[in-house]
Amino acid sequence: MPASTVLIAAWARSAVAPYGGTFRGLHPHEIAAPVVQALLSRAGVKHQAVDAIVVGNAMGAGGNPARMVALAAQLPERCATYSVDTQCCSGLDAVTMAVGLLASGQASVVIAGGVEAWSRAPIRMHRPTQEGEVPVAYERPAFTPDPSRDPDMLVSAARYAVDHGYTRAEQDAYALRSHQRAMMHQSELKGEIVEIAGVQHDLYPRHLDAKRAARMPAAVKTSELCNGWHKAAHAGPDCSISAFTISAKADAAAFVLLATAQACERLNIHPKAAWLMGASIGSAPETPLAAAEMAAREAMLRANVHSPEALRVIELHDAFAVQGLSFCQNLAIDPLRINRRGGGLARGHPIGASAAIALVRLLTDLASGESPGARGLVAVAGAGGIGSAAIVEKL
Repeated sequence: MPASTVLIAAWARSAVAPYGGTFRGLHPHEIAAPVVQALLSRAGVKHQAVDAIVVGNAMGAGGNPARMVALAAQLPERCATYSVDTQCCSGLDAVTMAVGLLASGQASVVIAGGVEAWSRAPIRMHRPTQEGEVPVAYERPAFTPDPSRDPDMLVSAARYAVDHGYTRAEQDAYALRSHQRAMMHQSELKGEIVEIAGVQHDLYPRHLDAKRAARMPAAVKTSELCNGWHKAAHAGPDCSISAFTISAKADAAAFVLLATAQACERLNIHPKAAWLMGASIGSAPETPLAAAEMAAREAMLRANVHSPEALRVIELHDAFAVQGLSFCQNLAIDPLRINRRGGGLARGHPIGASAAIALVRLLTDLASGESPGARGLVAVAGAGGIGSAAIVEKL
């Protein structure tokens, strides 16, 4: 193994709690710190050995969440702290940036991942530009300078479903499978989840059947999109997007411990996986969900992986069921192969942490069920048309 190889020593995450639920009173550092401390304990690494921490966070509205996490987790005061906001890609982009710190010799041991306390996110306001005006609250910032290229992400996903013929029934079936897998394997995930506020399992997955799913209200109806936009949809199938097929708002944290080969030898760390390749890319902002597929292709190309068949485990943070269907169809992947124990649709979407949670899921499944040398892929798409993916290998 080359001396420059970045190794993964340990990983851990919190449970994923729905917005306004169990973690509603916790700030980002209060969710993240116990995960960081458990991570170090699992790896047998002392706090003083950590050179840097890179934290993805999307809803914190400024400040330096990474510094807050470092101090709350009792990392050394000299520890470098970097906060990353690439929205849904933040948790994985933070890890990719940590790999860069190690590969460039700026650090020997780095913690990286993401945290989101959506329930505690500040109320956002646009400041008045003229005397007499009042501040205007907003839910999300602009993701492109051109408003015509910055559709609401739900509307964008619904338009994509109509354009490509992904029916509501197909989307419902995909989401049902995610929840069923999450419920079926819930007890198997306890090893990766750090107990916080008495919770050690994801709280959103539900037992549902197809009939009940079909009765759930549509968040965007095909008929609503037809007005002034898609005349062909009038005669087409029902491609409406149900609230059931959207990853719900949530709170959570997830981190991995990365180190150089030299640091592992010096500190007697026993790594479990190697980071092979990462890719962060941009794509058309009108259809952000497609960026995960593009990032996956780029990561595979860089890692000289010629086909998804060469990947034993695949994790996609699926913010929408239609995204998962598209990802699998365009990459020629059997949908049964991705998200073995449920995906983002079943867990929920703690934006800054979602991709890091998918990475933790990938690492757990590689470690527990695959042979040395097995490779896995994790992918995510973010608002504004950005995507991130990575390939790791079990040692």
